[in-house]
Amino acid sequence: MKKTLPLNPGSDLGMMGGGQLGRMFAVEAAYMGYHVTVLEPGKNPPAAEVSLHHIEKGYTDAEGLQMLASRCAAVSTEFENVPAQALDTLAKDCFVAPPGRAVGFAQDRNAEKAFIEYEAKVPVAPNCAILHAEDIDKVDVSLLPGILKTARLGYDGKGQVTVTTIEELKEAFESLNRVECILEKRLKLHREVSVIVARGANGQTATFPVCENRHSRGILAQTVMPARVPEQTATQARAYATQIINALQYVGVLCIEFFVLEDGSVVANEMAPRPHNSGHATIDACWSNQFEQQLRCMTGQPLADTTQHSPAVMLNLLGDIWFDGETYRDPDWQSVLAVPGVKLHLYGKAQARRARKMGHITCLGKTLEEALKRAKTVAEILNLPEPN
Repeated sequence: MKKTLPLNPGSDLGMMGGGQLGRMFAVEAAYMGYHVTVLEPGKNPPAAEVSLHHIEKGYTDAEGLQMLASRCAAVSTEFENVPAQALDTLAKDCFVAPPGRAVGFAQDRNAEKAFIEYEAKVPVAPNCAILHAEDIDKVDVSLLPGILKTARLGYDGKGQVTVTTIEELKEAFESLNRVECILEKRLKLHREVSVIVARGANGQTATFPVCENRHSRGILAQTVMPARVPEQTATQARAYATQIINALQYVGVLCIEFFVLEDGSVVANEMAPRPHNSGHATIDACWSNQFEQQLRCMTGQPLADTTQHSPAVMLNLLGDIWFDGETYRDPDWQSVLAVPGVKLHLYGKAQARRARKMGHITCLGKTLEEALKRAKTVAEILNLPEPN
């Protein structure tokens, strides 16, 4: 029998997925007196280390889902590729946030773009679906140069090919094994930014300050918070994020990535139905953070204050910094932690691998210039891309 919201501290909560986002959620839940059970097929995942229980089953395993539903009053997810049908199954017995329908949109770039543009009424880059090879012959050449992306399962720059001609488009489609794709026109960008937005079961919404993001090799390298954009641009991005989350009738935390164009206009790029790497600075720089909001949404509690109290620069830590050439060694944490305003977050992963997300560092300052200066010092110590 489903329990009604709100769910007070002491309640049991479920998390689909055992990675670092689930880990940070479980830590936040423990602070507020909730108990977390993780459903994750892998052994000793990061989230399980700080959770009360770990169900070592697959995301669609009937027994595992039943165990989670019988134990937990509410369930959330920490990555977008959790099967939407598994969330629908859990929703029969417990409160699920986000709902499977919303996660389903985020799992298909064609459906996602159509929803954002036509349902939420938020502008996106010009695009078209490439579902079959013959669709390429119908492509409007004004979409070139563009980026061909797989409709499903692409993340951190994977499943994307830049194309400038129809011939290159055909070659790219073949290289992606003819799976369903979307072609998006390349736009002249000024900034890449994101907004973390939360919506409660009662329709209450809240956005965090806009984050400015820089990528390296297709992976988020650093986030500056607040973004260095005009106030009008930041207000527009937060308003668009609110439009999207309301149109989805979403409950939970959602990240919307935006492009700020050279003319100052804002277009939506994509959404992630969960807390996001670009929102990690909220842990140290705001009165609440994205994981506390996720917890409050799924338990029916009032949303928290999203005010930022300290300028911040977040640096992503990949496994590469554990290697000096081919030699494996620990990074110089002593020098890093000697830098004022530094907050180190490691994700408890058993082994460092190149390009694997191992943790992040948030550098705080009284001013953004001070935070950037400290981040540059840390980047030099760890041989990270220099913030700018």
